[in-house]
Amino acid sequence: VQLQASGGGLVQAGGSLRLSCAASGRTFSSYGMGWFRQAPGKEREFVAAISRSGSSTRYADSVKGRFTFSRDSAKNTVYLQMNSLKPEDTAVYYCAAPRAPIQMSRATTANEYYDWGQGTQVTVSS
Repeated sequence: VQLQASGGGLVQAGGSLRLSCAASGRTFSSYGMGWFRQAPGKEREFVAAISRSGSSTRYADSVKGRFTFSRDSAKNTVYLQMNSLKPEDTAVYYCAAPRAPIQMSRATTANEYYDWGQGTQVTVSS
């Protein structure tokens, strides 16, 4: 599947951004999706995951209550609404899709994902 991420930018602390990830090349509803991020000098880390149906989501503790992951099957697109942004949220954000359906318990692991978007930069100023 091809993934195209967008929506990043520069925002002040406390602000909001909505990231989008458009998918093509495979039946969108057949797999869950994930968002990961990587800050300079740090490892890529899990941010959020969503199930195939969108009925189940999972978040990293650092973003829980501030970020919301959703999907629109009609548009083959997933969204990451990010509110109350903090400087520590600054990173390149990547959307990802697994090759086959995975359990949500495994959705936090980058190795479970096969296809990755190109990344979109999010910068939060203090």
